[in-house]
Amino acid sequence: MISRKAEARGAWRVVRGTCKILLLTILVMTITLPSLAYERRSAVVDTVAKAGPAVVNIRTEQIVQRRSSPFFGFGDSFFDDFFRQFSQTRSYRTQSLGSGAIIDSRGYLVTNAHVVEKASKIYVALPGERKEREASLVGLDQATDLAVIKVVAEQSLPYLTFADDDDLLLGETVIAIGNPLGLENSVTTGVVSAPKRRLPDGEGGVAVFIQTDALINPGNSGGPLLDINGRLIGINTAIAQQAQGIGFAIPVKVVRRVVNDLVVHGRLRSAYAGILPGEISKTMVKSRGAGGALVTEVDHGSPAEKAGIHVADVILEVDGVQTDSASEYLALLRTYPPGAKIILMLLRGEEVLSQTINLVELPTGYAIRYLERIFGLSVEEDRQGIVITKVLSRSPAAQIELKPGDRITELEGVPVDNLETFVARMEETLGRLPLRFTLFRGQRGYLVEMP
Repeated sequence: MISRKAEARGAWRVVRGTCKILLLTILVMTITLPSLAYERRSAVVDTVAKAGPAVVNIRTEQIVQRRSSPFFGFGDSFFDDFFRQFSQTRSYRTQSLGSGAIIDSRGYLVTNAHVVEKASKIYVALPGERKEREASLVGLDQATDLAVIKVVAEQSLPYLTFADDDDLLLGETVIAIGNPLGLENSVTTGVVSAPKRRLPDGEGGVAVFIQTDALINPGNSGGPLLDINGRLIGINTAIAQQAQGIGFAIPVKVVRRVVNDLVVHGRLRSAYAGILPGEISKTMVKSRGAGGALVTEVDHGSPAEKAGIHVADVILEVDGVQTDSASEYLALLRTYPPGAKIILMLLRGEEVLSQTINLVELPTGYAIRYLERIFGLSVEEDRQGIVITKVLSRSPAAQIELKPGDRITELEGVPVDNLETFVARMEETLGRLPLRFTLFRGQRGYLVEMP
């Protein structure tokens, strides 16, 4: 009997102990669950929640007109082309998708130029809105691949703030938000792989990008790259083909300059330093193991002269970015607005030194003087457009046998039928080599490249 009571007391103690453990477990879970939920809300989550409403989907429409041959498919291109001229012109509507970022509460957005440059209509889908809004093009710049568009805003829109220029750390966390394949507010994260990645721009110069391993997919073009505080540090623009984890964004310094000029001035203003760069000798390149831009002329009274730049100086870097040629120097200069300060790293004899230049707006008529000095070509406007009036002997223009009376109808793919348009296009293409244009001599047209 005694043993049975002892067993009963022992069993009760086990049950009571188990209950205590269960109650303690419930109590601990009750206390820790809120903290676990809190831990899940990371800095990335907060940034996406804050910035997401300012990221939009952009859809564009383009009307393409083509003539179709009723005999297409017979396998003879001659007959196809012959009968196509008698056929009716048909219009085709094509669509493309991209992303954009709201940068002003009044409805201004920034995106890539290639997203909207050929669009006949631009539509913007704001987060949370089912109906698209039609947007208007404020302006674009093909050289930097940036464009500004605007939607009508009945009330203040959420927008992104800009980060400070050149305020990036190698390895810091970044967030890319966009709409790949139209999938709203798709988020990827990564780090800054290189804050100033120097890449060829396809025009003989270079461009500087932020390199990141945050996944950037087709349709992300024009979307923002953010720091962990939700500030805009760049606009996503490209991915490396045949590679993973290599994406590029246009730095905020360039974005800020282009947006301000297009919104405030209606055009991209060109900065002027007063340096006419040239190429250094191959012997000097071999001896140094690196290139540079040779200072061949310094304009009188220019910012460069005031800063103490000398003829025969070799420009090695522009604001910490290596410069290997004259075209690279001019391409980098185009990314700065008038009023900006740049630091040039120079080689003067055997001495390496730095000089600060205060840039100003390009003087009126500089592009025409540049054309004369570099290519030996003078032009003016008449009733029929732009005509060549003078060709200097032994100049690049003379070497390809240009003659007075020849007419220029296109410059770097843009029609130029008056001097204002011609000068504006020249300013946009300063430093690009070769210079490409369409020329008519009598009734015959030619595609011309001047080295």
